[in-house]
Amino acid sequence: MIQLACLGDSNTFGYDPQSLWGGRYEKTVRWTGRLEAAGFTVRNFGVNGLGVSRESVHTVLAGELKSLRPPVMALVMLGSNDLLLGVSAAETARCMERLLALISEKRAADAVCLIAPAPFRPGTWVQDAALIPESRALAERYCRLAEEKGLLFADAGAWNIPLAFDGVHFTEEGHRIFAERLEKVLREAVLPLQDTKTRERKAEP
Repeated sequence: MIQLACLGDSNTFGYDPQSLWGGRYEKTVRWTGRLEAAGFTVRNFGVNGLGVSRESVHTVLAGELKSLRPPVMALVMLGSNDLLLGVSAAETARCMERLLALISEKRAADAVCLIAPAPFRPGTWVQDAALIPESRALAERYCRLAEEKGLLFADAGAWNIPLAFDGVHFTEEGHRIFAERLEKVLREAVLPLQDTKTRERKAEP
């Protein structure tokens, strides 16, 4: 059974914006938990506040992937925190390209799905209006990057994900919609990959 290794920030961790100390939604609410309930094998490596612009993060994430028994598909959804800290969409995409190159170099995953985060909306965390078009621009750059690298791509911005009052984090309904839309993408990609890996193992002497 292929493992889905989810590399992301608070929206992967399942952060509950109503909590006071970085708490998370129940597993049955989180999109990762919903995928698991749908029959996928899921490893959640989401971390509150995680960004892609720090090189040290790349090494840690590649190491976490490498520790898993193959076959592994990495679901990578990062970049929101970088934008919130003032990193441009262009530079964030360049940092993502370096992370993806390291994953490929280390052969840390059998496949990668690059996910563009849901774009920001006005809220308590998004008071600078310039952040909103910048978050949309990130999806465009990630799409081009996925095409160049031959990776599976999913754009959460096309899914009308409900966001909380802060303009960044998924609501409970947002997690449900995200899980349903991503599951459709994965059903078409994971099963063929899983079948291929099964045939390869059977062919080994």
